[in-house]
Amino acid sequence: MSDITTPGSADAASTTVSPALTIDALTIGIGSRKDVKALVKGISLSLTPGRVQGLAGESGSGKTVTSLAILGLLPSNAIVGGSIRLGDTELVGLPRRQLNDIRGRRIAMIFQDPSSSLHPQLMVGTQLTDHVKRHMKLSAKQARAHAIELLDRVRVPNPAEALSRYPHQFSGGQRQRIAIAIALACDPDVLLADEPTTALDVTVQAGILHLLRDLADERQLALLLVTHDLGVMSAIADDIAVMRHGEVVESNVRQEIFDNPQHEYTRELLASLPGAAGFQEATK
Repeated sequence: MSDITTPGSADAASTTVSPALTIDALTIGIGSRKDVKALVKGISLSLTPGRVQGLAGESGSGKTVTSLAILGLLPSNAIVGGSIRLGDTELVGLPRRQLNDIRGRRIAMIFQDPSSSLHPQLMVGTQLTDHVKRHMKLSAKQARAHAIELLDRVRVPNPAEALSRYPHQFSGGQRQRIAIAIALACDPDVLLADEPTTALDVTVQAGILHLLRDLADERQLALLLVTHDLGVMSAIADDIAVMRHGEVVESNVRQEIFDNPQHEYTRELLASLPGAAGFQEATK
């Protein structure tokens, strides 16, 4: 594995709080034991409460596979090595029943396209309350009140009415806000966001990114933001790890990545985003 470039050190905030989730020497391959295609090659990351950890890289770099591994959502022919620890719980090799108890409750995920992550034939209220009733043991009345509160927090208009509508009756930005509300429904410790603004226009992107930043701060969420777009990273990430060919080639606090990139690939990514500075200014 190539060396990880880490000039300087993260600020004190990232070192005074115990990590919510720790990835150590994670490897992911697809295939049989005799013929494995390596997708992730020994990466290590820590997600800290209240901080946004960016994971950047081009398509095929291994960033999305990494986020799926955290939730145990890899295909059956995936071979996973190393460690993923949620607090004191080791997730690699954890039985499916125990993983099911963790998914949604302690770790939640926001996917790239809310049109595919939301069930088109179920009302928003159903999608918001079903797993709340399962994981948090709330009554139907309590779950409905909780759902209204969540939709109001993520700024979906008329939240009580929204419960009885279907996903196709909302705009793309509103659907993503609903997906965020669903992810937050059981008050998880860790939130994974996989390209959460790719399908949205720039103005709507800014609103979603501001919302994620605010939620990480107020709920002390450990947030992993997965994206190919360093312009998006510039808006909200505290720390950024850059992936290439399954390896983390550079990792540092955001300002160092943008002001003093050490790896050639990081410099290439920044050079390919002439509008990144303008995007950062627009989302302040």
